[in-house]
Amino acid sequence: MRRGARVVLFLAIVLAIILAVAGCAPENAATSPGYVSGDGTVTILGGPDAPLVELTGTSYAGDPVDTADYRGSVVLINTWYASCPPCRAEAPDLVALDARDGVQLIGINSRDDAGTAEAFERTFSVKYPSINDANGAAVATLQGLIAINAVPTTLVLDPDGRVYARVIGRVEASTLAALVEDAAGSA
Repeated sequence: MRRGARVVLFLAIVLAIILAVAGCAPENAATSPGYVSGDGTVTILGGPDAPLVELTGTSYAGDPVDTADYRGSVVLINTWYASCPPCRAEAPDLVALDARDGVQLIGINSRDDAGTAEAFERTFSVKYPSINDANGAAVATLQGLIAINAVPTTLVLDPDGRVYARVIGRVEASTLAALVEDAAGSA
């Protein structure tokens, strides 16, 4: 192979690597294989035609979880896993929101075993339930209603259980608080 052809091939490989890495996640996501994140994009749906979420599962503690049990409250459904960098970054904000009256968090974890998930919950003082979704049923239920394109994804349900908003990727605390307030007043 000629020297010019080798240089072009080398540059093409380097460019392909850069594009693959840049399109995946923030700089510290390399510690989490298979990580795909969103950019925090918020989509407001709201209203009587918004999808009604009827989600059930079992928590890591073995307790049943059902969104219907929380009708009348704003429910946040958050997909996460323990080694996801933005999941770790937003965990304190989610815990703080869960402590508010009229708000209930439900996590969905499709990747971690019970020990790993429970360690995350202890680390961040998570008191809300997370569905052990090793079989993918919870995410499949949501995918039938609204796209879950990345981890984390947070759905904000109004007090009637309808999807008010979806955030793909890490959500800022102020944005999430505003969405909760808006969802509470929308039903």
